[in-house]
Amino acid sequence: MDIPAIGDAEELSCDVLVIGGGTAGTMAALTAAERGARVLLLEKAHVRHSGALAMGMDGVNNAVVPGRAEPDDYVAEITRANDGVVDQSTVRQTATRGFAMVQRLESYGVKFEKDEHGEYAVRQVHRSGSYVLPMPEGKDVKKVLYRQLRRREMRERIRIENRVMPVRVLTSPEDGRAIGAAAFNTRTGAFVTVRAGAVVLATGPCGRLGLPASGYLYGTYENPTNAGDGYAMAYHAGAALTGIECFQINPLIKDYNGPACAYVANPFGGYQVNRHGERFVDSDYWSGQMMAEFAAELASDRGPVYLKLSHLPEESVASLESILHTTERPTRGTFHAGRGHDYRTHDIEMHISEIGLCGGHSASGVRVDDHARTTVPRLYAAGDLASVPHNYMIGAFVFGDLAGEDAARYTAYEGALPADQLAAAHELIYRPLRHPDGPPQPQVEYKLRRFVNDYVAPPKTGAKLSLAVAAFDRMTDEIAEMGARTAHELMRCAEVSFIRDCAEMAARSSLARTESRWGLYHERLDHPERDDTGWLHHLDLRKSASGAMEFTARPVEPYLVPVDGFAPVGGPSRHLGEVDLVPVATAGPREAAPAARAQAAPVPQAAPVPGGAPGASPRILELLSLAEESPDLAALTPYLTDPDPAVRAAAVAALGETVPAGAGPALAARLADADPGVRAAAAAALRELVEVLPGGPELGAGLRTALAVPDAAVRSAALEALRALRLGDAELYALSLADADPEVRIHAVRALVSVDAVPELAAAAADAAREVRVAVAKGLASVHAPVPAPLDPLLADPDPLVRGAALAALARTGCPDGYARTAVAALADAAWQVRAGAATGLSATGLSAAAAEAAVPALAKALADANADVRKAAVLALLPHRAGAEARAALATAVSDPDADVRAYAARG
Repeated sequence: MDIPAIGDAEELSCDVLVIGGGTAGTMAALTAAERGARVLLLEKAHVRHSGALAMGMDGVNNAVVPGRAEPDDYVAEITRANDGVVDQSTVRQTATRGFAMVQRLESYGVKFEKDEHGEYAVRQVHRSGSYVLPMPEGKDVKKVLYRQLRRREMRERIRIENRVMPVRVLTSPEDGRAIGAAAFNTRTGAFVTVRAGAVVLATGPCGRLGLPASGYLYGTYENPTNAGDGYAMAYHAGAALTGIECFQINPLIKDYNGPACAYVANPFGGYQVNRHGERFVDSDYWSGQMMAEFAAELASDRGPVYLKLSHLPEESVASLESILHTTERPTRGTFHAGRGHDYRTHDIEMHISEIGLCGGHSASGVRVDDHARTTVPRLYAAGDLASVPHNYMIGAFVFGDLAGEDAARYTAYEGALPADQLAAAHELIYRPLRHPDGPPQPQVEYKLRRFVNDYVAPPKTGAKLSLAVAAFDRMTDEIAEMGARTAHELMRCAEVSFIRDCAEMAARSSLARTESRWGLYHERLDHPERDDTGWLHHLDLRKSASGAMEFTARPVEPYLVPVDGFAPVGGPSRHLGEVDLVPVATAGPREAAPAARAQAAPVPQAAPVPGGAPGASPRILELLSLAEESPDLAALTPYLTDPDPAVRAAAVAALGETVPAGAGPALAARLADADPGVRAAAAAALRELVEVLPGGPELGAGLRTALAVPDAAVRSAALEALRALRLGDAELYALSLADADPEVRIHAVRALVSVDAVPELAAAAADAAREVRVAVAKGLASVHAPVPAPLDPLLADPDPLVRGAALAALARTGCPDGYARTAVAALADAAWQVRAGAATGLSATGLSAAAAEAAVPALAKALADANADVRKAAVLALLPHRAGAEARAALATAVSDPDADVRAYAARG
């Protein structure tokens, strides 16, 4: 392609420019538009399926739901997880505003898991704090957000430019404020300039920094399109970045660069073990310290390390498969099947990911205040790009909202855009076209990221980091010589320049912090101790006026929430300047310089292969085009009744994306479609939209009709929607207890719990399917006023899983004396699931003195049980009795238990 002239640039104008159409960027655009700003959203891919949310999210890691968690407790947790180096004012924004954001997302149609009574089903995954909120339909989050962007009132204020990639933020020569951006079209190669009143960077983490063990450039733990674009743009705009030495490193599935998803598996009873089957993680929260423990176990003779699922019952394994093989990584099931592995017979071998930079999962990013403002006026950063430690998805939404709200105050810049900055951006973008036969981007990027693995990944040393800096300096020229022929290749070449910038930042920052902190994230072998006296500081970096990278040690401000073990005092910053490299021995000077290598002749390029993939159905393409205009139901109806089932399925998808008035009854009608694919699409759309559909009588009638459809998945979806929308009653739900499919009967049980139908639930205690009886036991404990008597037949059930669930349910009923005696006796049962359930039942608050007198010695004896889960349940049951000497003495014996969970909870007691 030809290099376009700067003067031929397409110029765009807006009040608020949002760069990045993922989690934070979408929310920033919506909020700024709601406050009256003209918004331009630039996305180098397509907003419909861009960013880390593109493949969905299995849950929220940091939901501070009232009644389940307190904001100050969350702030303290994050402070401890980040070894004290936090700006608590930013973390507190997520803690205090996160629940309102959950509700806002729910109003859009994002579905969070709730119990039968409509309360948020928050889970405790770590030993302290209940913050994890599952998202059973999390694969659809991005579609829901895109639907909001395409609402008619939003389209009037938000202009979306897909396939446009910014490379530099433009700043005013007079006062340094952000005034726009220089970009190019990744399909046509056209040069694009933007003038703006404010700029919001929301480009995600630098996930493509270290090289995965597979060697595949795009096989990263993080979304591989996140190449550090925003980090580099902020740096070159003069903004301060902070914590860049604090890397993101995660546990993942061995040979499959995806998460093991312990956050999903742990609530089902999964956990991490070494090869001896022992839990080994002592850290109470996701942190670098936890990763250090993981890495140490992996490197010891107790490795390998596994996510243990093989001990779980079939229904739990099936539920995990339905989540892990769809929402998180759709290829995961194929990977396990290819190895002949099954969660029922094989635990999942785990390993450690490559390094990356990410505020949302560690602490590295662009420095922001509690309104997402950077140190450059009118430049904002939000999401994984911003330095708000362990901010996760909800934090990204919160800071996107904060950025959009604050940025909406400004109007478009009206002066001339700086010619020198435009020329530099133009050169960065198009220089690969000048030498199309230069080194190809994949080769240069592989070499760059191999250096990151060799010299920057922990454990770190000054010598290796200094070699890294030298390598990255040397590669500046190689990157400038990369060749490209197409606009897509130009995009990849620009990304390599961003990765190089991030690699140098990571190496120099790691050199500057002369201590070890954050466990594995910043382990310096030559400075192995944590130094709170000298280094309870943020390490800020910025680009100096001379173009050098310089550093400042900024003391942590006094905390809003006191945290034991850390006492920041604030005070002035310490200017460090440029970092000194560590001398590295060489072979000495050469007598003569080596001769230059002759240039190789250019390799002829192969001609393109003619032909291509066949086009999509014109009818479907017509429908997709229509969906962009947010059509009403009448416009979609001909497609919903089209003879071609593929068109009907696409129409159902469009209906779920646009949600016109009357969408609910229309979807309910498609539940009876003759084609199973259409029925499945309608069921999925109903599950996704259940929080936003009006629960009128027409929808209720359609759902009731669907209960007679000879498709179990449809009947389950109909029951789920009836329960969530409060459109059914006990009589209706009880009819489904006779359904032939156990999954439908489980949904009927959940629906009966939602209306506190205890007699009907008790009648289901004789169900033929074990999983249904387990659901009944749990359901009888979940009604608003649980009593023990309906549990009687389940306590005598022949299946140990059912007995275990019934015994555990006694904890919610208060476990009266007679039942307490049953639980004490069950501590000697042959099945560990029964023993664990019995211990849980004895954790009930309000046990009588007589019951407690019998329970404490029995629980103390259970601390010697061969099964770690039984010992853990016994410790948790003893905690309410720790005022007594016998319980305290028993707990004291468990603090040295080989199982990490047992000893941690015992130590708390």
